[in-house]
Amino acid sequence: MPVESTLSSDGKALTIGISGRFDFEIVQEFRSAYAEHNNLDYIIDMRACEHMDSSALGMLLNMRKSLGDNARISLINCRPQIKKILTISRFDKKFIIE
Repeated sequence: MPVESTLSSDGKALTIGISGRFDFEIVQEFRSAYAEHNNLDYIIDMRACEHMDSSALGMLLNMRKSLGDNARISLINCRPQIKKILTISRFDKKFIIE
């Protein structure tokens, strides 16, 4: 499964793991992973993500818009090439990139 979400034991953080390709094929799965969860810290774990395209950037922007500017969204464990895409796209201004 390319998208797996896990709620923390204290119920304050939702971790969404992306594996394989982060592209248009998983748009519904990705949206469903966070759609029913409000007022949490959101962590997108990219540890197993091998590829990211422009539609993935759009999905992240839609997530930001849906959750609001005050939501804490972290992108963690990014591979160097993915981190480069996020930095060039200036996503470090809208997300926490670790």
